[in-house]
Amino acid sequence: MSFLHDLPIADLIANYGYLFIFLIITLESAGVPCPGETALISAAVYAGSTGKLDIAGVIAAAAGAAILGDNLGYWAGRRWGMPLLLRYGHLIALDHGRLKLGQYLFRRHGGKIVFFGRFTAMLRAYAALLAGVNRLDARRFFVFNALGGIVWAASIGFGSYYFGRSIETIAGPVGLTLLGLVILGGLALWLFVRRHEARLVSKAELAIPGPLV
Repeated sequence: MSFLHDLPIADLIANYGYLFIFLIITLESAGVPCPGETALISAAVYAGSTGKLDIAGVIAAAAGAAILGDNLGYWAGRRWGMPLLLRYGHLIALDHGRLKLGQYLFRRHGGKIVFFGRFTAMLRAYAALLAGVNRLDARRFFVFNALGGIVWAASIGFGSYYFGRSIETIAGPVGLTLLGLVILGGLALWLFVRRHEARLVSKAELAIPGPLV
């Protein structure tokens, strides 16, 4: 388990336990770039190798933090995100049509984006914020967010706990494989939207007529 002891985060887990796990994952889920998944994996491995943390407590802290942080990010995006993008979005190539397209896609696929976004590093910190910006129904968001947080915490937590002794040999290949899949998936989505953007923007305009507010 030498890899774990080499991580600065290991000392924080050893000293602050569940509180640190809860805090770091809450911040990441709310949109602050933090190593939330690294904290969960490290804490689960630490629990399995030392017995000083209970894996059920680790998973409960991670799931609760993911749900709470995502809700903070969602309501922040819903309250302040769209006004800022309507005013300054053109500076990052997000004109009114593309903002409406984003809202349209979240209406159709928002639940899936929130759920699966929990499992990808690129979306984990921003999926909830984007869901709020794009006005995903609050009840729908809560359901998919809670499911995603619980399944993510349990799968990553138990997986790291039971296979912790092999994590040094599998973490690198698995991480590279997942990164490759995320990049390919993101590229495929970008190419699809790029090719069909005009048609999708027209559909978005029909589904959401008038100016965004």
